[in-house]
Amino acid sequence: MNGSKSEDSRSNKAIKRNKTYAYIKRYWTLYLLMLIPLIYIIIFRYIPMTYIQIAFKKYSIVQNVWEMELAGNYGFEYFIKAFSNRDFLYALRNTLLLNFLDLLIGFPAPIILALLLNELAFKRFKRLTQTIVYMPHFLSWIIISGLALQLFAPTNGLVNIVLNRMGFKSIPFLNDPAHWVWTYVLLGVWQSIGWNTIIYLAAITGINPELFEAAAVDGAGRFRRIWHIILPGLRPTIVVLLIMSLGRILGSEFDRPYALSNKLVTSVSNVIATFVYTNGIRGLQFSLTTAVGLFQSVIGVIFLTVANAIAKRFGERGII
Repeated sequence: MNGSKSEDSRSNKAIKRNKTYAYIKRYWTLYLLMLIPLIYIIIFRYIPMTYIQIAFKKYSIVQNVWEMELAGNYGFEYFIKAFSNRDFLYALRNTLLLNFLDLLIGFPAPIILALLLNELAFKRFKRLTQTIVYMPHFLSWIIISGLALQLFAPTNGLVNIVLNRMGFKSIPFLNDPAHWVWTYVLLGVWQSIGWNTIIYLAAITGINPELFEAAAVDGAGRFRRIWHIILPGLRPTIVVLLIMSLGRILGSEFDRPYALSNKLVTSVSNVIATFVYTNGIRGLQFSLTTAVGLFQSVIGVIFLTVANAIAKRFGERGII
């Protein structure tokens, strides 16, 4: 009896080995191709993580990162310095404010645009409109800032010239902090709305067309179809993109605020990315800015994890 069991186990192991060998022999080229991105990720993503230690050590350009002396307060000296720095606190506030407004206004905008484009009856006009609205995604923020200066300059900007000729006063789009914030947010929406719309249009095409046919037979109008078919079909995509956006709530682009900023609006345009550039690259305070970057990343992971957990609690798949 024991002998037959051992023979069965050996035969099962032999079958599994043969299956594994056949599988590898068939798909080894795919695994070979996977090595390229894996090597890239290891070299350019994981190995640089060793330099996170700089946030806890006194940086020295002549020493290896493993040999650097531990900073004071058990390595948290530069974290304490960051939160004692008024410029960093202002940058933290501005980052949260601008990202929140981006999320509040910029997140639903491509959803609305995708719904509108989906309802267009003329396919050529739909394609032309879609092409026009996603073209700004390919413009750098340096080019966009130049366009914004030509359009919104207080004295010789095209918009203010038109307003003056119509009898209205000039609006300080780029010179007043409050106006600059809304100009910054709306330019961001204009730049990204078309590209993000592609994702939602792709999700709409994945909805079962039989649902639309059944709704039409039942007499449902366009708004009913949007509310009861399209939006529920888009919900998984919306949740995933919302989770990813919340994960970047403390993140900040560098080129966008840096290109649109000027001395009159630094009170609202100075974000964490520009703070790191000013104090780290130009000010050579590498330990301080590494600590700021690490804090930024940890908070982003926390937001991402919490948002994902909430999404799963409401029955969505999430991303983790």
